[in-house]
Amino acid sequence: MKLICIGRNYTKHIEELQNERPTEPVVFIKPDTAILLKKQPFFIPDFSEDVHYEVEVLVKINRVGKHIDKKFAHKYYDKVGLGIDFTARDLQQKLKEKGLPWEKAKSFDGAAVIGNWIDKSEISDINNLNFSLQKNEITVQKGNTSHMLYKIDEIIEYVSKYFTLKIGDIIFTGTPAGVGKVVADDALKGYIEDKEMFSIKVK
Repeated sequence: MKLICIGRNYTKHIEELQNERPTEPVVFIKPDTAILLKKQPFFIPDFSEDVHYEVEVLVKINRVGKHIDKKFAHKYYDKVGLGIDFTARDLQQKLKEKGLPWEKAKSFDGAAVIGNWIDKSEISDINNLNFSLQKNEITVQKGNTSHMLYKIDEIIEYVSKYFTLKIGDIIFTGTPAGVGKVVADDALKGYIEDKEMFSIKVK
């Protein structure tokens, strides 16, 4: 089971981090050890002083696939969720400056929050889905999947060129603008539309 993550998939988030707009999806992978265990707090790692939250819509793969055509991609997932891609921004910046991979900044233990799942049949339009993140009861991120540079079915088509998708794999589809630092005692809650998908504490 692997976590396939898409970076730079919302224009305003690209702008807030002053990144270059990609000409194809930016892909990286988190190992299953990055998954934050249910009902556990997120512990800020001692190697970073600037860990950021990034709320993202998730999809869970339900069949094995390789070289999936976009028109068939919708058959490869039936669950939609919400999560957080925690990022050690200070470490990431150092790695980027040296042209090195991001994994240490993105894939450390606990860096992937996976909330509850909704059956795709309950969603009227996967490409027009509102989601948000609250920090200490204040909304800090709001997004809609219509603003993705690369829609979910396009992502599945693209990543399946390089990686065989397997049952249980999870795709993180990118974060909108509004990312920011977490500190100890923060409380984070994620929502799809008005439905709470996760609630975690920061330690």
